[in-house]
Amino acid sequence: MQKITRFPRVDGDLGWLETAPDTNVAFGPRLKGNHEFDYVVIGAGFTGISAAMRLAENEPSARIALVDALRVGEGASGRNAGFLIDLPHNMNFAKTGVEHARSLFRLNTFAIERLRQFKDRYAIPFWNDAGKYMAAHEESNLPGLENFAGMLKHAGFDHDLVTGPELTRRLGTPYYRSAVYTKGNVLVNPAALVRGLIKALPRSVTLFENSPVQAIEYGPPHKLKFIGGEISTPIVVQATNSFVEQFGKLPNRIVPIFTYASLTQPLTERQLAQHFKGVKPWGLTSAHMAGTTVRFTDDNRIFIRNTYDYLPELRSTGDELDAAWRQHRASFEARFPFLKEVTFDYTWGGVFSITQNHEPAFSRADEGVYVISGCNGVGVVKGTYLGYYMADYICGIESDDLSFILENSNPSWVPPDPLRFVGARARIAWAGVTAKGDV
Repeated sequence: MQKITRFPRVDGDLGWLETAPDTNVAFGPRLKGNHEFDYVVIGAGFTGISAAMRLAENEPSARIALVDALRVGEGASGRNAGFLIDLPHNMNFAKTGVEHARSLFRLNTFAIERLRQFKDRYAIPFWNDAGKYMAAHEESNLPGLENFAGMLKHAGFDHDLVTGPELTRRLGTPYYRSAVYTKGNVLVNPAALVRGLIKALPRSVTLFENSPVQAIEYGPPHKLKFIGGEISTPIVVQATNSFVEQFGKLPNRIVPIFTYASLTQPLTERQLAQHFKGVKPWGLTSAHMAGTTVRFTDDNRIFIRNTYDYLPELRSTGDELDAAWRQHRASFEARFPFLKEVTFDYTWGGVFSITQNHEPAFSRADEGVYVISGCNGVGVVKGTYLGYYMADYICGIESDDLSFILENSNPSWVPPDPLRFVGARARIAWAGVTAKGDV
């Protein structure tokens, strides 16, 4: 019997969820009583929803349960920065080659277009084909930006280098020295998107919210234990993000990293006219791995995301949220000194899973047990295609894309705590120092 000891919880005020439509709607009941299903997917985020939908497409008569410890949109899928990224951040042609990057681009584009179909069909709001900026403030971080632009050029990916007054005009702030703009990225309210996808679930998929798995007795059949209930199933898909180690099938492969975000109140008409005249919604990631992600949203708010930490307990405290809020204020006011009177309506934390070699976990971990994790900070898109192709893998549907995923999903070993704790904290601290003003 594998007992679960750490559970997801809400960390702070979830800005994307609070500003999404139908924020208080419950999509599924708590799991009570005894049930049998052909498939159980644990985790109702982008990865789990994608897996459940594709399983239903492949086997329309199958009975599928989709369970989550929280409400849909309260987990990592509703807390991230809302970038649907088409071009990989961490291209390393010396290691993987151009064709590897092109294969990732093809998978990312497939996921974006699949999500777009659901967005169009179910009128999911807050979708903007705005592209993405990768930018640097510090001169010391310009080489990383130039290296990214060089790799894009080498691979034949369209991009623009934007600097000076033109960059200021586009962003509404003169803070950044230079940026690389790519047009294929989509900006979303991730909570609105993941909740909107629930409308696409067929009747063969039963959703249970607020239903944390307390323990799992591996079989098959596998028996999932809940407070007041149990599910028996021959096949379980674990799409549990940073909580995957709790289920005992993927030890020492991922590092869960906590990060934090804030979302301002909407800017006033006067503020928009004075400082953002002609500025369209935009999203920006930093040329430095520890730098700040910034967005100017469709509803005229500023989004700030930075501050990283390794928290083995997979939850934050009030003190940690307060420290993140203070860092967010400093980062916000450095970029927008003319908006110091603008307050943050929401500040929250969330955890994402990274791997040492940037490859995800995507495997059959045991008989009837399949595991997905390690999306390395790009889980909206990566989780969507990994969930889709995991369903194909389970159902025996072969493809070149599935073969590529299987060949490139071998996360390298990471040491257990306390070595992992020491190493992660040291690396995070050093990254913060070298990022300097890009935080």
